[in-house]
Amino acid sequence: MSIELKIPPVGESITEVTMGQWLVEDGSRVEMDQPVCEIESEKATFELNAEQPGILRHKAKEGDELKIGEVVAVIEEAETPQPDKTDKTEDKHISSRSEPIETKTTGKTIEMRVPAVGESITEVTLGSWAKSDGDYVEMDEVIAEIESDKATFELTAEASGILHIEAREGETLEVGALICTIEVTEEKPAGTQPPVPASGEEKTAKSSSDYAKGHPSPAAAKILAEKGLDPMAVTGTGPGGRITKEDALKASPEAEKKEAPPAPPPQTEVMSQAPQPGISGNRQQRIEKMSTLRKTIAKRLVTVKNETAMLTTFNEVNMQPVMDIRSKYKEKFKEKYEIGLGFMSFFTKACCTALLEWPAVNAQLHENEIIFHEYCDISIAVSTPRGLVVPVIRNAEAMSFDQIEKEIARLAARARDGKLSIEEMQGGTFTITNGGVFGSMLSTPIINIPQSAILGMHNIVQRPVAENGEIVIRPIMYVALSYDHRIIDGRESVSFLVRVKELLEDPARLLLGI
Repeated sequence: MSIELKIPPVGESITEVTMGQWLVEDGSRVEMDQPVCEIESEKATFELNAEQPGILRHKAKEGDELKIGEVVAVIEEAETPQPDKTDKTEDKHISSRSEPIETKTTGKTIEMRVPAVGESITEVTLGSWAKSDGDYVEMDEVIAEIESDKATFELTAEASGILHIEAREGETLEVGALICTIEVTEEKPAGTQPPVPASGEEKTAKSSSDYAKGHPSPAAAKILAEKGLDPMAVTGTGPGGRITKEDALKASPEAEKKEAPPAPPPQTEVMSQAPQPGISGNRQQRIEKMSTLRKTIAKRLVTVKNETAMLTTFNEVNMQPVMDIRSKYKEKFKEKYEIGLGFMSFFTKACCTALLEWPAVNAQLHENEIIFHEYCDISIAVSTPRGLVVPVIRNAEAMSFDQIEKEIARLAARARDGKLSIEEMQGGTFTITNGGVFGSMLSTPIINIPQSAILGMHNIVQRPVAENGEIVIRPIMYVALSYDHRIIDGRESVSFLVRVKELLEDPARLLLGI
């Protein structure tokens, strides 16, 4: 009996996908659950597996746009080849799949579901499987990658046993949805080595190996696309040469230039406008799909603008006193604490003092209630190749200058390496963002919900100011406080910013607590 392979549902609001590449040639024999082709959606790339053994007949071409439910291929039932009784070694490996694992089960099955991964996150995307259906897994062994709108993290096995996959790569899952089950076993079964393909299947095995080499996992493909790198210029360290997430994070544009000629990033379309009279030169346009992180950032920013009564108040700070302290003590500070003395520790300490004096700025709105925090968890905005992330310094009000500087350096390094955990990015009570490092003179930062305020730092410029009736030149920074007017009144917002200004222009106040 023949069966039709159709495009499965791959996520909410997705109605069509693109046929990527065939992994098995037309007319070739396939085994149950063997990957036969690659399907690309706007969110991820995933493999389509054979639903029965037989002969594969292509019904779609590479690059075709297919709707959900459309037929991709037909698998015709074929007689199972009879094993050669004189060759028992080859008889054991006629199938490309390993033999059924003989093991003693406990009769217990563990259901693994999507864990809660942070505030306001209701769904995640299954990135890639590190294990195959039917594999034996150890307790705490990494079996899959899960992607949320804030970070990518690994899913580990909750027991030792046989893995049964229930969700596909690229599928969007709600928190609590079933991902897989593990059939618990008493001990590791024997004979779990990978199967050796028979001579009649060398072509199929070679095809799978060639496919893995230079092919990124969905998470890796997303990172490479954001970096604008060609996957063929990146060396994969995964099974069969597959490019892992770690490989993508370590890849650099410089390495690509040395190893391969420039290539347009994946899922990029180059368009040329029709020539117009009197205009010469390059008129090409490049179209790239938005990453999941970029889509989420866009959605959250629009939500803030639509659902909060956001205002911004401004002030200016004479940074000369802080700069004098840094110049005088930065060498001794670094020698003693093994970390540089930057501006962020001064701003963090000043904000903590002001937040405790004006608690509404450190509060958040929850339905018809206001939650006041008696501690300061300061979120620090960090720019990374993937986008803006906001790790949190816990209880910053109780930390010294060197502790703050070390924590900022640690979190920034983890952010740039893509290793921040969900816990390190959730729960902040107030945010500081520094657009001055990019040269910004003035801006109106957008609140990081569910917080109620955010402080924006800007560049330091020598400007003329009046002091004691005289015009003098001072290093001035403009600062901005955006706040939710539903919780914070004008008096509180302006007083908070004035207090930060006082503490920075007279840093001795930070040490004396006055």
